Amino acid sequence: MLASNYSNFSLEAGTDEAGRGCLSGPVVAAAVILPKDFTHPFLNDSKQLSEKKREQLKPFIEQNALAYGVSFVWQEEVDKINVLQASITGMHRSIEMLKIQPEFIIVDGNKFKDYKNIPHKTIVKGDAKYLSIAAASVLAKTYRDAYMQKIHQEFPMYNWQKNKGYPTKEHREAIRQFGATNYHRKTFKLLPEQIKLKL
Repeated sequence: MLASNYSNFSLEAGTDEAGRGCLSGPVVAAAVILPKDFTHPFLNDSKQLSEKKREQLKPFIEQNALAYGVSFVWQEEVDKINVLQASITGMHRSIEMLKIQPEFIIVDGNKFKDYKNIPHKTIVKGDAKYLSIAAASVLAKTYRDAYMQKIHQEFPMYNWQKNKGYPTKEHREAIRQFGATNYHRKTFKLLPEQIKLKL
C-alpha cells in the first residue's frame, strides 16, 4: 500500500521522470499534487504496471489531482547538459507548471537541486512508496510513450512504438543498419562497439 504523504504539509508534490536510460527521444518529467483522500486500486510505480493500466490511470490522475505538470527535455538539450541534469531540469519545469505552489516536494531517486526555497526530500524507489510520485511516474511514462509512438511513424525501422527508445537488441541493430536519427542522443553510447572506433 503506497503512502499518501511524506511531510505533514497538505500541498506535497511528487515528481519523477521517464526516459533517462533511452538512446532516443526526450526525458519527460511530471509533478503531481494529489488530494489527501486520493486512492486508486492499482496505482503503483509505472514500471510495475501494464501499458493498459497506465493508460487507464492517466485520465484518472489528471481529473483528480489538485495540480499536475508534464515537461519534455528534448534530446538536443539532454546532450548539452547531460541526462542527470536533464532529469532535474525537467522536474523543476514540471513543478513550475503546477497551478498551485507546493509546500513540500518529494522526488524519486537520490539527486535533486533546490527548487525556489521549497523543502524537498529525495526518496530512492519513491515511485513504489508514495502515491504522488507513482502518479508522476505514470504521467511521465504515458506522455513519453505517446510521443515515441508518434515519431515511430516517421522512423518505423527502429520500432520505437515497442522499445520506446530504450537500448534493446533490436534498436541497436537498427542503429547499426540505418545510423542515428535527429531523435537519437548524440552523447549516448548508441552501439557497444562505439568505444572501439578507429580514429
